[in-house]
Amino acid sequence: MPSNLHAVAANFNIHGDYFSAEPHGAGHINDTYAVTFNQSGRPVRYIFQRVNRHVFKNTSALMRNISRVCRHMRARLIEDGLPDASRRALTIVPTTSGADWFVDDTQNYWRCFLFVEGARAHEIIESPSQAFQVAATFGNFTKLLEDIPSGRLEEVIPDFHNTRKRFENFQKSLAADIHNRAKDAKAEIDFLHAHENDCSVVVDAIARGEIPERVTHNDTKLNNILIDDTTKQGLCVIDLDTSMPGSALYDFGDMVRTATSPTLEDEVNLSLVVARPEYFNALATGFLSSLGTTLNKTEKELLPFSGKLITLEVGMRFLTDYLDGDVYFKTSRTRHNLDRCRNQFALVASIEKQFDAMNSFVATL
Repeated sequence: MPSNLHAVAANFNIHGDYFSAEPHGAGHINDTYAVTFNQSGRPVRYIFQRVNRHVFKNTSALMRNISRVCRHMRARLIEDGLPDASRRALTIVPTTSGADWFVDDTQNYWRCFLFVEGARAHEIIESPSQAFQVAATFGNFTKLLEDIPSGRLEEVIPDFHNTRKRFENFQKSLAADIHNRAKDAKAEIDFLHAHENDCSVVVDAIARGEIPERVTHNDTKLNNILIDDTTKQGLCVIDLDTSMPGSALYDFGDMVRTATSPTLEDEVNLSLVVARPEYFNALATGFLSSLGTTLNKTEKELLPFSGKLITLEVGMRFLTDYLDGDVYFKTSRTRHNLDRCRNQFALVASIEKQFDAMNSFVATL
C-alpha cells in the first residue's frame, strides 16, 4: 500500500473521513485500491488508481480520453432513461480543484471513480451465456460512444492494432535475429509468412472508407467488464486506458481470441487449443444484439475474420518478442513467448477450419 494514499485521497472531492484501503482487482499494469470512507457513520467505497507512466507515456492524453468517454456514456445512459447510470458507466470523482485527475509530488497520475457495488469482474469465462453478456456489454460500449462530440479521441498507443505495421516489425526482428532464435521457430515463421496478406485486410478497409473508424475499447477480455451479482448481466465496462480510435472488428476479434479457447494462452498441449463454436455463436449474437443496427455490411461480414486476425496479431507479437529476446512480455520459462505464439497460431488454425460455419452463422443474425 503506498504510504501517500491517504494524502492523495485528500485531494479528491469526497465528503467523509478516510477509513481504510486495500488492493483491488487483478490488473497487472496500474495500481488499483478500494478506499473506504466513513460518511456520517456509513462506509462508502471508491476506486483509486495510480496510472503506470512507464506503459502509458502520454498520461495526460489517456486521462483526457477517459474523461470524455465516462462523461458521454453517463449522459447517453441518462438521456436514454436507463436506470443505474452510475453503475452502467464509470463515474469520475473530481479533485477539490475540479480536475479529473491529480498529479502527486512524484509526478504520478491518480484518478478516482465511484465504486460499483453489487458487481464484480470474473477471470474465467464459464458458459456461452456469459460470453453473450461480454459481447453485448462491449458492443453497447461502442454504440454509446458513436456520437461522442469534440472530434476523435487521442491515440495513446499509436498503431496498436495496425497489423500491417506489426508484421513489418516482425520482419525487422527476423532479419536482425540478434539472439539466433529464428532457427527454433521456423514453422511459426513460415506460418506467419503464409498469412501475410491477412495483416492488411482491416487497415486497408478503413483506409478505403469501407468500414468506419469508431471509439473502441481495445482490450475486450472478460475481466474488463463488471457482471451484476444478482442478474448475472453485463453491467459496466472498466479498464478504459486503451479506449481510442479503432475498429469494432478489433474489439470483437479479441473477444473471439480470449473467449472461444478453453485453455490459457501459454498452454503447450496444442490439441487442447480449439475455437469452441458455441462460444463464437454466443459472442456474435451478443455483439450484434447491441450493434446490429450500427455496423455496416462489411463490418458484419468481417466479424469471423476479425477473430482470426487479432489472434494472428497477438501470436505475431509473441513471436517478435521471442526473436527480440523477451523484452516486452513477462516470461517465466525458456521459450515462454514461443509457446504462446504456437498456442495462438493453433487457435488461428482452428478458426480457419470453422470459417465457413462461422460466416454462415453470422449471416443468419
